[in-house]
Amino acid sequence: MSQTQTKEGFGALNLSPSILQKINRLGITVPTPIQAQAIPIALSGRDLTGIAQTGTGKTLAFGLPIVQQLQKGQVGLILAPTRELALQIQETFQQLGMRAALLVGGESFHRQASFLRNNPPIIVATPGRLEDHLTQRTLDLRRVSVVVLDEADRMLDMGFSPAIRRIMGRVPTDRQTMLFSATMPKSITELASQYLRNPARIEVCVAGSTAENVEQEVVVLPHGEKHSMLSSLLKDHPGSVLVFARTRHGARKLAKTVRDFGHSAAELHSDRTLEQRRAALKGFKSGTFRVLVATDIAARGIDVKEIGLVVNFDVPEKAEDYVHRIGRTGRAGASGKAITLVTPEQQNDIRDIERLLKTSLTVSTRSTERFYGKGPKVRVSGGSASNGRSGSWRPAGKRRAFI
Repeated sequence: MSQTQTKEGFGALNLSPSILQKINRLGITVPTPIQAQAIPIALSGRDLTGIAQTGTGKTLAFGLPIVQQLQKGQVGLILAPTRELALQIQETFQQLGMRAALLVGGESFHRQASFLRNNPPIIVATPGRLEDHLTQRTLDLRRVSVVVLDEADRMLDMGFSPAIRRIMGRVPTDRQTMLFSATMPKSITELASQYLRNPARIEVCVAGSTAENVEQEVVVLPHGEKHSMLSSLLKDHPGSVLVFARTRHGARKLAKTVRDFGHSAAELHSDRTLEQRRAALKGFKSGTFRVLVATDIAARGIDVKEIGLVVNFDVPEKAEDYVHRIGRTGRAGASGKAITLVTPEQQNDIRDIERLLKTSLTVSTRSTERFYGKGPKVRVSGGSASNGRSGSWRPAGKRRAFI
């Protein structure tokens, strides 16, 4: 019996037969927890707040109800923090058969304005470019009936709070509003209380937690050994690898280094044009590039389901960004691994991450340094253990940090 004829999976979520046929054609048969809980509520027209890790299927959680409920002449508005995430959302709506305008920086403003004149039912935008269109009067939000604030915590982190407030002041008060976030800091709670009416709250994981199927460890080493360690990791872990750098300049240099190692690599950061970003993501998804080097600005827009390893070459500036970075692996139920390269001086940064996760991170056997005397450090020289200044480091066994 077909999925559309049963009351299991998506068939039990009050979705119409036409919607079920569309997702069946996409090969999607089993709803994720956030989808199973959010879709019936969204279909009822109620406002909702959804808390879930990245990679749990939030786009379909709000996308399917919008496709089913949107009436002729109405508009669905989705705000996202980055170009990459906005592009991913637009592509999802297009796969569901909906015309969707993509309003992001780095693309022709006039081309976007021309598309808007055709009254698309879906508008996916970053806050800055959406405000540009409002200022130039190429966009009118009076027909908006549903608003989605996706990755709301990241939008606030990036300083979009004033823009969001101005945009929300331009949409009708008689609307449905959905807010999705991976974390729930006080600023998000305040935002939700201001713009959502008696929202249902869905939390499919502890805010700030990471997927259980992602193995995490830290490698403690001097800064000068990080490149050679990355080379070893790329040799030892087959498949696609996502490497995070803290700055765009660092990402650019690191991508060149990875290519010098003999691996195909692309870079993703704010200095790249939208077309270059699209090419990098497309090449990474298709396997043309084995390694993608990215900054945090792109962390939430990378939707590649088979990333086996995430390497934090640089420790993220904020502990919350660690969650979003490693959320790129272990997606859709698959297993994954995340390795963070840290110097002994960055112990407090790791402690902040552990405090957020409410767990300790395993110190890798690859470590050549230690945190505050945690565990022995042994050199191997001439085939025997030694405390000399030459030779290679011998792992001293797995250790726990800060416990």
